[in-house]
Amino acid sequence: MNRILDSYDRKILQCISEDGRITWSDLAERIGLSLTPTARRVRALEEEGYILGYFARLDEKKLAGPISVFVSVTLDKQVRTALEAFESRAADLPEIMSGFLMSGGADYLLRVVVRDLDHYRDLLEVLTQIPNVAHIQSSFALKSFINRPAPRITSA
Repeated sequence: MNRILDSYDRKILQCISEDGRITWSDLAERIGLSLTPTARRVRALEEEGYILGYFARLDEKKLAGPISVFVSVTLDKQVRTALEAFESRAADLPEIMSGFLMSGGADYLLRVVVRDLDHYRDLLEVLTQIPNVAHIQSSFALKSFINRPAPRITSA
């Protein structure tokens, strides 16, 4: 069972989500605690799974491409082996930035990033070769207006 986060925990999570490289002394100063209790709280938040890791936020457009496509994939059958096969093969494709098993019309929703339309066409050829893929529908993102690195931390 998750414990209830207090205002210090929430401040820590907010600060770390904005700057994962913040020093512990700067963090302690920003949240209004001394260094030892701040470090103890950070370690507890890590151990309890609130902080999963630290990473650099990279420029997706420069590294992978400027075009985001949301791809709905419907399989011809929804048995465990078909789902596992699709997920395993999709996980190997570097263009897929995130994937979700869905309820509703499509079985999967993928967000892919590509350089251009030719790159997307090549990716489609790979996706259609995955066993049990029955239908693919693509929606091209025109503009991103929210792209949060973490959930917004609100007071309880």
